[in-house]
Amino acid sequence: MSDIKKVVLAYSGGLDTSVIVRWLQDTYDCEVVTFTADIGQGEEVEPARAKAKQLGVKEIYIEDLREEFVRDYVFPMFRANTIYEGEYLLGTSIARPLISRRLIEIANETGADAISHGATGKGNDQVRFELGAYALKPGVKVIAPWREWDLNSREKLLAYCDERNIPVEKKKGKSPYSMDANLLHISYEGINLEDPWAEAEEDMWRWSVSPEAAPETPTYVEVTYKKGDIVAIDGQEMKPHVVLETLNKLGGDNGIGRLDIVENRYVGMKSRGCYETPGGTIMLRAHRAIESITLDREVAHLKDSIMPRYAEVIYNGYWWSPEREALQALIDQTQNYVNGTVRLKLYKGNVDVVGRKSDDSLFDEKIATFEEDQGAYDQKDAEGFIKLNALRLRIAAGKGRKL
Repeated sequence: MSDIKKVVLAYSGGLDTSVIVRWLQDTYDCEVVTFTADIGQGEEVEPARAKAKQLGVKEIYIEDLREEFVRDYVFPMFRANTIYEGEYLLGTSIARPLISRRLIEIANETGADAISHGATGKGNDQVRFELGAYALKPGVKVIAPWREWDLNSREKLLAYCDERNIPVEKKKGKSPYSMDANLLHISYEGINLEDPWAEAEEDMWRWSVSPEAAPETPTYVEVTYKKGDIVAIDGQEMKPHVVLETLNKLGGDNGIGRLDIVENRYVGMKSRGCYETPGGTIMLRAHRAIESITLDREVAHLKDSIMPRYAEVIYNGYWWSPEREALQALIDQTQNYVNGTVRLKLYKGNVDVVGRKSDDSLFDEKIATFEEDQGAYDQKDAEGFIKLNALRLRIAAGKGRKL
């Protein structure tokens, strides 16, 4: 007899998690609570309620978390100009801490004994979900069906559905790829992408036109920052999730944000994936531009030096950790003067910065000019600066040391 009486499941309403509902009921003889988060995946989440009811679920949580997702997770990450392994904008990674937090909160609210998820035993998501869960509730029991059952193929999952009368909606035109989407990105894995030499098929992409098919005339857009976060587009104030929705549309229409990479998973294997992150690509370029005129040089370089570590922390699932909290405090402190507006040109897959302005700008035209500066900068000062910085090199060369 199982001591698990109630489990909170992160539920999408798709094949895998629908099977998991019944499997949990059969295997653990327990009550299942489902939690479905709308974080901008682009599909209706409300149908998950009807599916859960058909499976005998009595407590069903469906929540619109789009604003919270962008405000409290995406924006803080972009203050650091975060990229994993030089390319990946962490679209999947950054969604997991919010889902983990709500799973634990719902478990506490409902008196559940465990939580469960549909992540496989090969991927990073199992790590991210569970590290977050243990950080927020150390004694929580986690049930990961993919590490327990033998239903390791789509055919076996469908056969299980037939045996137990689990309703499965077979959508026409459904993508054959393994996909994950939220407001920040959409990812694709599997099928021909498992061969790193094979080019992604054009009809795979969902959010963007190809750069070749993008408009012949550029789109100009202005984004306004306050303390490192975008607060307005073209002068119109917007909530965080509306900012990202708007930039996704602008970017996608102009062929921006496609990415094809082989990344190093935390669990040890290399994995090829394709991503569309149109809004995030624009945000990253714009944020670096506004920082270029508002951040002190050494602060900017310090941020750049810790960014890879910060990216790794998020990618590996340590959002709820003391090191992320410490890094975030430093990053957020640097953003106090990151205010102003950036003008961008979007054209056939490219994001070009064509203007930036700020009342907090450290760019001094009187000093930087190539024209007469009226004594703002004494060029003779450079001689002593250079000689002092060359001192160690001159001493070493004088001793006959060769480089």
